[in-house]
Amino acid sequence: MTQQTNGRRVVVAMNCSIDGHYSKPEANDMGWVLPYAVTDVARDHMTSLFTPATTALLGRVNAEGFMGFWPTVIGTEGADSRDEAFAKWLVATDKVVLSSTLTEAPWERTTVVNKPTADVVDELKATEGGDIVVFSSASVIKALLAADKVDRLALMIFPIFLGAGPRLFEDGLPEARWRLTSQSSGEQGALALVYDRVRD
Repeated sequence: MTQQTNGRRVVVAMNCSIDGHYSKPEANDMGWVLPYAVTDVARDHMTSLFTPATTALLGRVNAEGFMGFWPTVIGTEGADSRDEAFAKWLVATDKVVLSSTLTEAPWERTTVVNKPTADVVDELKATEGGDIVVFSSASVIKALLAADKVDRLALMIFPIFLGAGPRLFEDGLPEARWRLTSQSSGEQGALALVYDRVRD
């Protein structure tokens, strides 16, 4: 088996608790993430993922959250330089938003698409560019995992049990082998893990 290296990579990134949840049952309660998201290991992890990427793939809900918050970081006094760099990248990069309800994009450099996620990724991979990165859009990531379209899996594991809530990895995913390509730990016990898909 060899690592998939040809063409554009599909990179997905998600924060998870030790017990495997990416969210509390109350979807808008993300307070458990904040103490760890502002650590050096989390910020460096995010930087390593967006730097080689030229396309952001987002679900509608995540796009609204990201584009409602991140542009406000630019020029904010005291903002971490890595946060500001990500915000500038997000504004300037090409964004593809998967939605069956949006008819036009309210953000610059954004295309709204109402197609199956795997088809959209196949079309993007047929074009020139850098990595195609998905940050925290659970529905998009789950669809890509189910279709075996993920080339790089980047996880931040936070040292907390949520006890309940949705899980990223559900039964029925296709069998797959992954190779650990980087790992780092933070001062609060968070782990940044990056796995590359190993294909025949």
